Amino acid sequence: MSTLGWIVIACLLGGILSVATAAVVALRADASRIPMLISFAVGALLGAVFLEILPHAFETVSSAPALGATVLAGILVFFVLEKLVLWRHQHAPQWGELARSAPEHDHDHGRSGMMIMIGDTFHNFVDGALIAAAFLADVRLGIVTALAIIAHEIPSEVGDFVILLHSGYSRRQALAVNLVSSAATLVGGLLGYAALSTVRGWIPSLLGLVAASMLYVAVADLIPGLHRRPELRATAQQVLLIGFGIATVYAVRLATGHAD
Repeated sequence: MSTLGWIVIACLLGGILSVATAAVVALRADASRIPMLISFAVGALLGAVFLEILPHAFETVSSAPALGATVLAGILVFFVLEKLVLWRHQHAPQWGELARSAPEHDHDHGRSGMMIMIGDTFHNFVDGALIAAAFLADVRLGIVTALAIIAHEIPSEVGDFVILLHSGYSRRQALAVNLVSSAATLVGGLLGYAALSTVRGWIPSLLGLVAASMLYVAVADLIPGLHRRPELRATAQQVLLIGFGIATVYAVRLATGHAD
């Protein structure tokens, strides 16, 4: 299969799987499932960064300090982007609070839903471009990157669903809006392929940005939420699920015959 074919399939499946899984969880309003999804997502993100993306980037880059600087700059960029655009945590109620509310009787007339979709569409577009960069570097790397992105998108999409319901959207409307937003992943993937296929020298730096994005999401957005449950049983469950996420990434390495 061609590289473009892999990118298209990964972007389409990523969007459909994350939205479909999130819809099943969110529409049942089962809040107890979200910490489990988040813990797995943390493991998948960290596993992809440290077992696949960064090792591959350091193998292909001409200057290791320059790549390190790219990762550092990327973390700062994503911090600023979250402040300016991806501010769902600051401007929308926590999804656990929303799950306990009654969307059909207590909503904000679409304001938070519209804001969250603008940010999510931009986020999906960036995810598509990152998937394209990873596949252009190596098919195996692209598969692992797509897997990690899907893993962290599922709990994020659950929150989006609940926020849309809280904003007064019907279940059908919430599903339709999320599917449209997820299409931005394919748009980002196609544009990323068109641009990067002619400028392959940028790929190591872009992989550095992929790593920065995943590190930022895991460390700044997801892990702080896990610390809200400090009890021993919850901590043990989180550690096991994080380990399972890392093991999933390593299993992809085994399946593709590239494990060290």
